Amino acid sequence: MQRIAETQRPESRKSNAIKCGILAACMLLSINLFCGTLAAQEIKITVNPSKPDVEQTNGKAPFTGVRPAVDVAILLDTSSSMNGLINQAKTQLWNIVQDFAAAEKNGQTPLLRVSIFEYGNSKLPATEGYIRQVSQLTDDLDKVSEALFGLSTGGGDEYCGMVIDEALKRLDWNGEPNAYKAIFIAGNEPFTQGSVTYQSACKKAIESGVLVNTIHCGNYQQGVSGMWQHGALLTEGKYLNIDQDRQVVTIKCPQDKILIELNNDLNKTYLWYGKKTTRMELGSNQRRQDANASSAGGIIGRLKTKNGAMYRNVGRDLVDTLAEDETAVDKLDAEDLPEELQRMTVEERKAHVQSMAARRTEIKKKMAEVTRERELFVAKERAKLAKGEGKEASTFGEAMSGAVREQLKASGFTLQKKN
Repeated sequence: MQRIAETQRPESRKSNAIKCGILAACMLLSINLFCGTLAAQEIKITVNPSKPDVEQTNGKAPFTGVRPAVDVAILLDTSSSMNGLINQAKTQLWNIVQDFAAAEKNGQTPLLRVSIFEYGNSKLPATEGYIRQVSQLTDDLDKVSEALFGLSTGGGDEYCGMVIDEALKRLDWNGEPNAYKAIFIAGNEPFTQGSVTYQSACKKAIESGVLVNTIHCGNYQQGVSGMWQHGALLTEGKYLNIDQDRQVVTIKCPQDKILIELNNDLNKTYLWYGKKTTRMELGSNQRRQDANASSAGGIIGRLKTKNGAMYRNVGRDLVDTLAEDETAVDKLDAEDLPEELQRMTVEERKAHVQSMAARRTEIKKKMAEVTRERELFVAKERAKLAKGEGKEASTFGEAMSGAVREQLKASGFTLQKKN
């Protein structure tokens, strides 16, 4: 992969980001006072000592305050030739999440929110530029997976400038000055199409503190000629090219069956709350996304994510919510609780949630042990596969992973070393 020189960030970007941060914080405080919500991104987290064995940052001031924020919008070309791209995204979603799970500021893992857009699909309205916002920025990673697996391809016109512009306008980007905010746009047609120029969209992005990373599906030089490289340079992003039709290699291991069985036990510890239909949908969607990841060959990446801090369901699951707010159970109406808790006293409810939390911790510990055994097995198998193989073009997940890790470090995060 060729390295592209980065442009200098305009001085105005920092001041604009600070102004946006102050305005967003004021708006957020007003909303909280009015609604009394338990929104995950508003919860204060106790800072822990930094962990050893990490890659060092570039010396930026340490993060202080609320949980560090990471907002990522993934814009996918779903025209007829992009089946391979969509399949790679489905397979590698949870591996990509692992890169964010390895990031910390002062011992805090970031609150990751992801949005999905599709563009260039003739099934979408021409009057809207063949663009669809598939999901809002959300920390519900099951919703992100559901959005990805709902995509299908069809011919159309790919308006890169327009979809970047729409992502900037529609999404509630975090106003925290230290937040990592990035767009990853992937496609294969020239970057110059559409009534909204990529130059104006990229200018708006850098003024908003959002990096634009471009992923050209095809030949590196064709992407340069098609202005994919220039679009990234305008926003201090990365220009990448991939082979969207390359098959993602998955290695089957003897530990896989054990991990899947442990995951089934893990799912039983989730105490979904809200209206009955909401509770049922949350539980069934968790299982559906397990099945989707399995069908795409990405189940182990998903299970590693579920075993870590990045897979959190504050505001949806009682175990995660009670860990953040010990009074959460007191505030809920009985009919919004899981059925097994509805006839309990408040103290009995708390005891039940705590027992599920202990059970979840026990299962996750076992999963971590089995995962370590699996990684040793995988390392040996990959060494065998690597013999005699030449260097291949990256896949979507590999390209995105490299850019994410580099940019997180530049944003003041430390990264645990990858296995």
